[in-house]
Amino acid sequence: LVASLRLSVPLAFAALGGLWSERSGVLNIALEGMILSGAFASAAGASFTGNSWLGILLAMVIGGLVGMLHAYLCITLRVDQLVSGLAINLTTAGLTSFWARILFNSSQAQPLTSINIIGIPGLKNIPLVGNLLFNQDPLVYLLFILIPLSTYLLFHTSLGLSVRAIGEYPRAADTAGISVKLVRYIAVTFSGCLAGLGGAYLALVHVKFFVEEMSAGKGFIALAALIFGRWHPVSTFCACLLFGATEALQLRIQAFNLNIPYQFLAMLPYAIALLALVGLAGKSTPPASLGIPYSPESRE
Repeated sequence: LVASLRLSVPLAFAALGGLWSERSGVLNIALEGMILSGAFASAAGASFTGNSWLGILLAMVIGGLVGMLHAYLCITLRVDQLVSGLAINLTTAGLTSFWARILFNSSQAQPLTSINIIGIPGLKNIPLVGNLLFNQDPLVYLLFILIPLSTYLLFHTSLGLSVRAIGEYPRAADTAGISVKLVRYIAVTFSGCLAGLGGAYLALVHVKFFVEEMSAGKGFIALAALIFGRWHPVSTFCACLLFGATEALQLRIQAFNLNIPYQFLAMLPYAIALLALVGLAGKSTPPASLGIPYSPESRE
């Protein structure tokens, strides 16, 4: 259970970020690149400063900048949002691999400064759930706060109403005086910050150093979780837990030395994600204006 939660944390940060972006109407295929950028930035920051928190801050900044680039391409230049996301994914994969070979010499690679676990006195001793929920690092606690906070902001505040209105019918929101361009820019940039946090968790907690293309498709699994969770923070997090549990299961099965090809086990999380999407075909309704550029001059 503990492994399932920790493996789902990078997915949950990225999926929450994607939720804000897609609720505002901007398709965010670039989550993979944002996670990878955040992982590299956190590793570089922690390596050169010796402070993991500066690495996390740098991951959020770089992830936000990647999100802003995606917003500029999609909102200002009106580039096809799918093409923009794929281009960012390919570019970040190349750039992080290039700089990693320069900054992180494999012969001199040292484990990064990790994030310490903070146990909540009394609560961490509760059987089963104590170690699971109350003996975690600060980023997990932050995720526990972000899930209900995102739910409240999205469904019970004027900000959330504006985001959802723009994702459904931007023309009406524009007519009501809401800046479609500004809200989408903020949502996509914030999406990058959260995905960057997921990358930082991956580098500083899971692996403790940077590996080329270490995101390994987690951005796409986060997108699958977002669709599986029907663009709602709580159900999206539950979907991330499902995929995290699947990954934890395949790691445990490999440890048992069963006569099962490891390639089959490694593909298990992705197969589950695919099956989940196939099962939801036609049942999960995205925001009506998702992936559609908005032009104030247009009558659509």
